[in-house]
Amino acid sequence: MNAERVEQLIRELLIAFGEDPDREGLLKTPVRVAKAYEFLLSGYRQDLDHVINSAVFQSESNNMIISRDIEVYSLCEHHMLPFFGRCHVGYIARKHVIGLSKIARIVDLYARRLQIQERLTAQIARAIMDQTKAEGVGVVMECRHLCSMMRGVEKQNSVMTTSSVLGSFHDDDVTRNEFLSLIGRKV
Repeated sequence: MNAERVEQLIRELLIAFGEDPDREGLLKTPVRVAKAYEFLLSGYRQDLDHVINSAVFQSESNNMIISRDIEVYSLCEHHMLPFFGRCHVGYIARKHVIGLSKIARIVDLYARRLQIQERLTAQIARAIMDQTKAEGVGVVMECRHLCSMMRGVEKQNSVMTTSSVLGSFHDDDVTRNEFLSLIGRKV
């Protein structure tokens, strides 16, 4: 990211809105906004292999492994406003399991890009499936979107739920229902 260019653009944006970027409260705003976007969009400067860092391990396990209530924060690509919520990830290992912290890191990798929730959910599921060669993967995400809370329809209590199910989670109703039950969702 070109921080100096982003700072310049934020300064120009403040002027376009009728603000004085030289007033006390806004003097450091362009720098702060550039740093914030550098963090919020850091997923563009990371890759999956680096995030996983060889933390896929041999295992005899073939049971369902679930990580629930992973906080997720992202920016919608349509308005660049935040959406946030929780992500639940489950998979059935064949011969490999992934380090627990890596699941949350995968969520962050894809969330820290301009996103739509539907694609984000699918990207997480595909990454877990590809990295573990799992029998099946399920991802459910529940988020609140500021673009529909603060503007547009202004529905402050709305929650969007998306799911992506692959392998046995897609093909087997019993497996999918077990996953949904274990993450506390009605079957």
